[in-house]
This record gives sequence, structure tokens and C-alpha cells, in this order.
Amino acid sequence: MAVSADELTEIDRLLSAAEADGQVVAELRRRFPHLSWTACDASDVVETPFRAHARFDVHLLDSVDHCARITGDPAHATGIVLAKRRAP
Repeated sequence: MAVSADELTEIDRLLSAAEADGQVVAELRRRFPHLSWTACDASDVVETPFRAHARFDVHLLDSVDHCARITGDPAHATGIVLAKRRAP
């Protein structure tokens, strides 16, 4: 199932909140159980993020062909990689 524009808007809203921290991952998993969620350190991902927030980069994950890859197309996204940025 692809990530919808409404879902991306809600994800952005949650990640943009000043209090967004590691607990936001659990909340996103709860709200969007049909998506695959992966959390990692931002240094673990070399691709340009789909979206960037103060504490997290958002990468879209396409795993339709049994081989996961980062995509820039929400229509092909089956999951989200949240790459946590280190505090300055």
C-alpha cells in the first residue's frame, strides 16, 4: 500500500512538533500500522531524505519487489525510514 498525501501530512505534523523524540516512532507505528517503520541514525543513510525535520530525516522505503530500496516516490513507498539526527 502506498503512502498517501494525507498520511505524509500527518507524519510531517508529528515530526515537526517541538517535542518529537524517540517516542514519536511508537506513535507513528500505532497510527500507521500498515506501513513498515524503521528507525536508525541519520549517519546510517546516504540517500537524500524525502523530507527533513529538526530531529528526523524521512526516507521512503519501497519493498514491493522483495528487495528494499529508498525511493522518492510516495506511490511506491511501502514504509518509512526515520533517520534520527544527532543533537548539535
